[in-house]
Amino acid sequence: MIGHCDCNNFYVSCFRVFMPELVGRPVGVLSSGDGCIVARSNELKAMGVANGTPVFQLPHEVRRTTVLLSSAYPLFGECARRVVATMRAFSGPVEPYSIDEQFVDFSGLSLEAMQAHSLELRQQVQRCTGIPVSIGVAPSRTLAKVATGIAKKQPAYGGVCVLEADHPATRAHLGRMPVTDVWGVASRTGEKLARLRIHTALDLREANPSEIRRRFGIVLERTLWELRGQDVIRLDDIDQKRQNIMTSRTFGSTTGRLEDLREAVRSHAQAGAEKVRRQQSVARAVMVFLSTPRFRSDLPQDFPSLTLTLPRPTDDSRLIVAAAQRALEAIYRPGLLYAKAGVMMVDLADREGMQLDWLEGQQTEAERQQSAKVMGVMDALNREFGRGTVTLGGRRQDERWRQRHARQTPRFLTSWDELPSVRMG
Repeated sequence: MIGHCDCNNFYVSCFRVFMPELVGRPVGVLSSGDGCIVARSNELKAMGVANGTPVFQLPHEVRRTTVLLSSAYPLFGECARRVVATMRAFSGPVEPYSIDEQFVDFSGLSLEAMQAHSLELRQQVQRCTGIPVSIGVAPSRTLAKVATGIAKKQPAYGGVCVLEADHPATRAHLGRMPVTDVWGVASRTGEKLARLRIHTALDLREANPSEIRRRFGIVLERTLWELRGQDVIRLDDIDQKRQNIMTSRTFGSTTGRLEDLREAVRSHAQAGAEKVRRQQSVARAVMVFLSTPRFRSDLPQDFPSLTLTLPRPTDDSRLIVAAAQRALEAIYRPGLLYAKAGVMMVDLADREGMQLDWLEGQQTEAERQQSAKVMGVMDALNREFGRGTVTLGGRRQDERWRQRHARQTPRFLTSWDELPSVRMG
């Protein structure tokens, strides 16, 4: 059997660990730039606020009673690490799936023992980290995620739900579940399934596997078998290396200065190159784009982009940044106000398995090793001392393109000066 652990309202819960005064209050966590709500407490959900709601669209009464906080990704990452460490100390092997989800191996436990073990694991995570979690257990990962959804939405389960593949209760749950709520089934796929009269998870489970594979491919066929209780999906099948990597942000305020845009593009290109190295890939090209404020009808509009081929497939930030800057110079139009810039690493290939083309400007072995060492030192320093410790080019204090974080909380876990304090007596 496989367990699936999902942290409840994770971003909000992270803040509540260090700000207990937020417990019981409606809380919303904002996207990068403080533009939209990306996480909600149960109290905010009960007020009818949907995920992704722009802050400016919140009714006055909701804004008056809601605590809105800027995202704090270092805090979220550290809380996630603590959850995983606690689970590994208490249970078997743990496979992190996302920042707030993990799969756990419960092999060898009986159904009765599994229920008791999951309840104890849930209490242990809450006690050691302060993060509330829900746990679903089933023979396959897809059914385990279904079970977790039940555990979160139905208080009678006490935060833990165990599903048997062929139990009538399992079939009843799947019969009430829209097919687009199944893990990995997108809305567009759901529309195509609806034409075949497949509307629920149970309909998909009962469909003909060969027909599903012929029409939709092997991935959806595996989902069908998973709904029948067969463990056929691996995280490696889901989290394949990306073919393109995008890094972009909306500016804190509009700017028409080329120097501001250069800094933004340089920052995004460096971040993208680091992600390319993290997944052991190289990029063959770089695309840069700019955007004026889409909703400012009083301003001239411009949405240019340009893709430049790199001198050779590379993960070297220096080459990637240089190409991105050349693309920016080519698409920039003086006199316009821009609200967003982005950089995409295009046509990624595996770094180790790729055969370099002599016509693309192959490096010597010494040059490749030197590049790898320089990039390795940069990445290591930025991991150790924080992102942005080592960058290409200087940084100014008045960077207009930097995003707003007007509702930022103290850095509870990443700054000695902002650690929580406790008063005795």
